[in-house]
Amino acid sequence: MPLLPLRQLAERPESTLADAWLDRLGGQLADAAADRPDICRTTLAEICFPEYAANYETALADPSVPLGTRLALSRLDPRNVTLEPEHYSECDDARFQRVKPLLWLWYSFDRTPLGGQLVDLGVQLRRVLAPHIFKRVGANFKCFQHTEFSFGYNLEVGDDVVVHRHVLLDDRGGIRLGNNVSISDYANIYSHTHDIVDGRDVTNAMTVLGDNVRVTYHATVLAGVHVGEQGMVGAMALATKDVRPYHVYVGIPAKSVRVKPNAPLQGPNVLGSAKGHRER
Repeated sequence: MPLLPLRQLAERPESTLADAWLDRLGGQLADAAADRPDICRTTLAEICFPEYAANYETALADPSVPLGTRLALSRLDPRNVTLEPEHYSECDDARFQRVKPLLWLWYSFDRTPLGGQLVDLGVQLRRVLAPHIFKRVGANFKCFQHTEFSFGYNLEVGDDVVVHRHVLLDDRGGIRLGNNVSISDYANIYSHTHDIVDGRDVTNAMTVLGDNVRVTYHATVLAGVHVGEQGMVGAMALATKDVRPYHVYVGIPAKSVRVKPNAPLQGPNVLGSAKGHRER
């Protein structure tokens, strides 16, 4: 099959505006004492309601401003919203309140005309935000629009990781992504589970995707699963148990159907396929 690398497109004239905007935001976040809710609110106001960005507080109290507009303005400030993880008993409030403004900026940007389909600008913005949200993030992190998290601060990301559109990374119990991991559109990676009798009985478990793992379209990896190096979870598969290195798992529940042709010849966790032998 032919290799189809992404094309390198020429920079547009307005790229300097984007660079200046990202540099300003990065500089603001570099200050450990910076007021992150204010940074979030101001950034979103400039994008969504530029006519009120300079007089935000005045506009909120002005009865001549339409009520719906004032309500929308108020929700630009993360202090005026409640995110679902804040209801979780194990939420570390001090840690979450630190990352919440940046999560709100991340989510809200994707729903603006500026962020909707501007792939490169969105990727660059998320690279700016990720080191201030995640537990760890490596080089060349690439994340597309509409990815969401639980806490954010329980996520570890290696080098050259790609996360595509509409992915859920539920890091409630912790998620660790190795180097060169690829997660395709609409995939779900979980790290918590509920008791089948009492939904309030929650078990958190670290979920790990090893180096060079691929989780493909609409697939789901459940809490506590370890996907071994070079493992692959096929489209729409449900990984309920560990995925062996170099194996391709498909189905519900996911089972091994083959071993990748680049697998090493030795190793008890690698040898063997669904038919009990290494496919060649």
